[in-house]
This record gives sequence, structure tokens and C-alpha cells, in this order.
Amino acid sequence: MNIASGMDQVLAQLKATSDLAAGGNRSSVVAPAVSQADFGQLLKSAVDQVNTVQQTASQLSQEFVRGNQDVELHDVMISLQKANVSFQSMIQVRNRLVTAYQEIMNIQV
Repeated sequence: MNIASGMDQVLAQLKATSDLAAGGNRSSVVAPAVSQADFGQLLKSAVDQVNTVQQTASQLSQEFVRGNQDVELHDVMISLQKANVSFQSMIQVRNRLVTAYQEIMNIQV
């Protein structure tokens, strides 16, 4: 599972929960694209993938600094940008999760 599909599934679940909390009907909550995967597992998988991308970028930059002739500067820069984009995406997902949690907690029962 790649990061984008995992995050899309998490966001779809959050939207469905938000719709249900706002008084939407139950049939709109069922998301056919979402499998029976555990929410925690999806989130852990996404965080692990971001961590892997960051570690790869760090290793490439260290190899370049050491003077390894097999590592090109453009490869280092691309891997660092991938790590940055994936981290920023994870921050946005975290922000949306916090916002969804706050909305759920503000619902009057």
C-alpha cells in the first residue's frame, strides 16, 4: 500500500464519520473502497513509509557528503524533496485528524 492510497482511505473514513456526526444518513457512511483494514494499522503503515523515505534521503545525503562517487547530487536533492513532501503530507493528515477529533468532541449528545 502506498502513502497516497492509505491517506485517501483514512480521509474517506474521517469524512464518513464527520457526515454521520453531522446527521447524514447511514448509507453514505459505507465506503466500498475501504477494506476491513484497521485504522491504526493504516496510520502506522503511512507513518512507517514516511520514516523510510526520510531515512533513505538521510543515507543518500550522508553518502554524498562522504564523497561516494556512486551518489549524484540530483539523486540526493530529489530524495530530500520526496522526504519533505511526504512529511508535509503527513502533517496535513495529522491536522485533519485533529480537526475531525475536535469536531466529534464538540458534538452535543
